[in-house]
Order: sequence, then structure tokens, then C-alpha cells
Amino acid sequence: MTTRLRERLDEALEAGQLDGLHGVVAVRGGETVLEYYGRGADLSWNRSLGVVEFGPETLHDLRSVTKSVTALLYGIALGEGRVPEPDAPLLRQFPEHGDLGADPARARLTVGHALTMTLGLEWREDIPYDSPANAEIAMELAPDRYRYVLERPVQEPPGTRWAYCGGATALLGRLIADGTGRSLPEFARARLFEPLGIERFEWLEGADGVASAASGLRLAPRDLARIGEVVLREGRQVVLREERQLVPAAWIRAMLEPRFTTDWGAGYGYQWYLESVAGRTVAQAAGNGGQRLAVVPELDLVVAVTAGNYDHPEQWRTPFNLLDQVILPALA
Repeated sequence: MTTRLRERLDEALEAGQLDGLHGVVAVRGGETVLEYYGRGADLSWNRSLGVVEFGPETLHDLRSVTKSVTALLYGIALGEGRVPEPDAPLLRQFPEHGDLGADPARARLTVGHALTMTLGLEWREDIPYDSPANAEIAMELAPDRYRYVLERPVQEPPGTRWAYCGGATALLGRLIADGTGRSLPEFARARLFEPLGIERFEWLEGADGVASAASGLRLAPRDLARIGEVVLREGRQVVLREERQLVPAAWIRAMLEPRFTTDWGAGYGYQWYLESVAGRTVAQAAGNGGQRLAVVPELDLVVAVTAGNYDHPEQWRTPFNLLDQVILPALA
């Protein structure tokens, strides 16, 4: 099986179908069935790392895959009773910005609207991420990132439609930090990474010293795949046939329930995408440049992908081709 997958991978690479691929780890039934590392130019946010020879220990920007990891951490904190339920009023969690509640439309915001990116607030991330006109960059540069998000002009009632918003995830990160009394990286290390044996990671911070809940996580692909296995197992970690519930199973099911539809037709749950690829239902975490974490329950499969096609208009193509033309057909 591994040989067949590697042959298909090599053919796709030679055909130019996987441009910018930096690494891929595919795990089926707890066994690694494909692992590949390439060579290419890389960035950490907008800082050049030069040309990198990628390997099993090389950390890589996950960009917005971070959002989906933050959702897992929210579920862990919720299971411990440390963060509010999705139907809780959002502005009530930010009492220092209580004045914003004078707007009735804004006062209707809930934590669930942040989880599903349906805040109904003005937010533009379709601008290159090296521009302060990009809302996420502007948030990072703002004196108070949370007020920046919460005071965006209201465009429509909350819960009306999905609209991509890294600011929504920043709010979730703040709720986790407030509720647990730990920074997001500290909570992640204690409740998710260390139990999974993930020893090395980085979590990039804004100028205010706050870790970016939306795009700051850096992991090696093997460790990203370990997180995917937790999602695949409905929150369970399995070691030597012993199980440990790291994330409440009910949260995993709620997180992967499609609640809204994205601009391109995918389902969206709590910071995770639900799509059909090669006839299979795939839960995906996706990040700028071609970063992916794909979970395919029907095939007992997890695929972690890192790539360097940052800000490219067709950055989605490499991870899609990898799943659609290489991995899923070989495992069907």
C-alpha cells in the first residue's frame, strides 16, 4: 500500500500537479502509509526562511489550520467548564467593551457566531497578508485586537451567513486564556500537545505579545497528523490499546456538524470545513499556502499537508490534488 501511494505521489510531482509541496504524512488505522518531505522556499508569517530542506522534525507555519486547533482547545476548556457555551452572549465575555452593546444588532452576538464565523461584521481578508488593509493584519497592529474585532461595522444580523473572519478566532483565543488562566500555547501544551507526545512547536505572537489564535501555530507534519487522529477518534487518544478522552466526544461531533455554507459550497462547523473529495466526506482544517489537515472517517484516514504557495490564487490546488488524485483513489 505504501509503495503504491509513493508511486502515485512521484507521478503527480513529476506531472507538476503538486507544486510547492513541502511535506505530507498520511496515517491510516494508526499506521503511517505515506510520508514525504521536499525542498523549497518558505516563510514564517512574512519573514523569509530561505530555501529549506524539510524533514520529519521541521516546524512549518500552519496558518489558518491554527483556527481548527483553537476550536479543539475550546472544546477541551468547555468540557472543563472554563469557557462559555456557544449560546452565551459574546459581548458579556468582554466587559471592558460593554459600551458596544448599546447597538442592538451587536448585542445579539453569541459565542456560537464566533465559532461559525457568522458575526455579520465587516471583515476583509481577501487582501494580501502583507498589507495593513487586510483585516487580520490590521487586528494584529491595533492597540486592542479584541475591540478592533468587536467594533467592526455591522453589515447584517449575526447568524445570517458565513464570512471568513480571523477576528472571530482571536475572540475564542481570548476566552480560552481568560477561562483557563493560561496563555493559549500554555493551555495547548498541557491539555493537547504533551498528552500526544508533541514536544516541539512554536506559536507566533502579535506585537502585543498575544499568541495568534487564528494563524500562529507551527508544527511538524507528523505532529499535525497526531492531532488529526484525535479528531478521527472523536477526541480519544489511543496508546498501547489504552484510551484517554482528550476532547469531549460531543464537542467533536458538534464541531464537525455543518451549520453554514462557505462561499465555495463547503459546509462549515465550528472552525472546520466539511467537503466531499473523490466521493468521500472529508473534515478539513485549511491554511494559507496549501496547509491542510484532512480527516476521512470512512477510510480511517488522516492526512497532514504543508506547502509554500502563500497568497497564491490557486493555493488550494496542491492539497486538493494530493487528496483527490493521489491518496484517496489509492486507498479506496
